[in-house]
Amino acid sequence: MTLPQDPFMLLSFINMKLRDGEYEDLADLCSVLDCNEDELRKTLKEAGFEYVESLKQFK
Repeated sequence: MTLPQDPFMLLSFINMKLRDGEYEDLADLCSVLDCNEDELRKTLKEAGFEYVESLKQFK
């Protein structure tokens, strides 16, 4: 699956997938979507968002 390139669309997409409860956590989501978790975190961090494990979302 191709992830959105725009960081804000990516944020929305990832948080929606995590919120829907299909995935245990970010690592599980990245594994299923075949994306690099470190790259995803870096991209969203550059846009001002950090992953909050206790909430299972980027804020």
